[in-house]
This record gives sequence, C-alpha cells and structure tokens, in this order.
Amino acid sequence: MSERIKSVFISKWAYLAYGLLAGALLILGIRYFTYHQDSTHYHANFAVYINGERENFKGPQYYEEVSICSAHDKLTPKARTHMHNEENGVVHVHDDGVTWGQFFENLGWYVGPDFIRTPAAMHTADGVNKLNIVLNGDNLTGLSTITNEVIGDKDRLLISYGDVDRQMLDKQFQTVPNDADEYNHKNDPSTCSGAHSATPADRLKHLF
Repeated sequence: MSERIKSVFISKWAYLAYGLLAGALLILGIRYFTYHQDSTHYHANFAVYINGERENFKGPQYYEEVSICSAHDKLTPKARTHMHNEENGVVHVHDDGVTWGQFFENLGWYVGPDFIRTPAAMHTADGVNKLNIVLNGDNLTGLSTITNEVIGDKDRLLISYGDVDRQMLDKQFQTVPNDADEYNHKNDPSTCSGAHSATPADRLKHLF
C-alpha cells in the first residue's frame, strides 16, 4: 500500500473517530443540561381548627431541620412528609403514597373517622360536635376519613372540630393557604431541594 493511500485511509479513520467523539460529547452535554431529579417532592396546604380556634402549631417539635431531607434513598417517616421554618400551612412531601394520617402522626397528632387527638387532648365527635373535613372544597364530613387519603400535589385540607355550621366551615376553608404551587417552583432550604435543582454531581452521575 502506497504512502498516499495509507494517508487517505488514516485520515478517514481519524475523521470518523473525531465525529464519533463529537457526537458522544454532544449527547453527554444534552444529558447534563436537561437532567432533572426524579425524586418525589411536592407540597400541599392545610389548616386545623379546634372549637373555632385555629391551631398555630407553635414549637420546634412540629418542624424538621433541613438535614432530614439529605438521604432520599433511606427516608424515615418524618423525612417523607413534614413542615419547615414555622410555615404552619405548608406540607412538604418527599415520597410516593404518603397519607394525611402519616403527616399528622409525624406531628404527634392523630386523626380518625370521628376524632382528632392533639398532644394535649382527645376530641371525639358527639351529638353536638363533629369532625369536619373539607378537601379541595369538597365536604367529606361523615363520608370519608382523611387518615388513609394520599396527600395530593397542591391539596388544600381543612379539619375543623366542633359545633360548626356550613357558613362558618366555608369561612374557615378560605383561610387555608393556597401557595403550594409556589413552593413547587422554588428550592427548599439547604439540602431539601427537590426535583427542580439537580446539583452538578447529580448531573455527572446521570451521564453514564
């Protein structure tokens, strides 16, 4: 084989190798810049009234440190759903299938079909008082327990125990925050970042 033929042959293979390398780099670049974490992370809103008084959930025992979200592969019950930063109307959900019952249990509260138990007292429905449940504007009082209801993205839940008429129940529901979607589109503090903020390390792991 002449030197000229060898040179042409080597050049063709070199161009092919460069082309393959450029194509691979292009694909990796696309994967890097378009990657989004697929871990579950969304928010809901809620409010609780006991005998006409709204519960403010005051105290650090109701709010998780941001470090609770650092290990998404080994979620503890409190890591799956919780509140942060004394924002007492926002539920953070970090796992699939999390129920309202599990959320309240993490707060030390228990909600049944006809009762709500706080750390201080048990409130059971009787001839006068009811456990009123309004979810996304639908009155579920006496129809369904909220305990096993999976928390939905942007849910709005009202729980109101007491002698409450429909007009008062509607007024209380209006006080349930409606900002869950805003939290869906911004990062949580520190490591609790969710699906909208993949780190460079996360992106590099996703390349191969």
